[in-house]
Amino acid sequence: MHIVFVTKDRRKPLTPELLHSLQGAFGEILTDWRCTLLEFGGEADHVHLLAEIHPALNISTLINNLKTASARRVRNRFPDHLNPFYSKPYFWHRAYYVGSVGGATL
Repeated sequence: MHIVFVTKDRRKPLTPELLHSLQGAFGEILTDWRCTLLEFGGEADHVHLLAEIHPALNISTLINNLKTASARRVRNRFPDHLNPFYSKPYFWHRAYYVGSVGGATL
């Protein structure tokens, strides 16, 4: 699955160090859900994940957990950097994009 998360209000708080931390966080969270992070990329205001998702998972539940847990981790690790961007405990926009990729062999 291709997943895209955008920062709240399209602000640009994502530095290379923060993106690297998010990559690790998403990898750990997905592993806990029996999934695999295949690729990760991002810019100052959004991230892209390519993940192999366990077929029995409810995708909206997984997405909610990914957003909540990753936001908590980076807000705890980079509070001085993120406080000027967000005075309240926001990080990700509530919307997201999920698309399936790949195909079945015939």
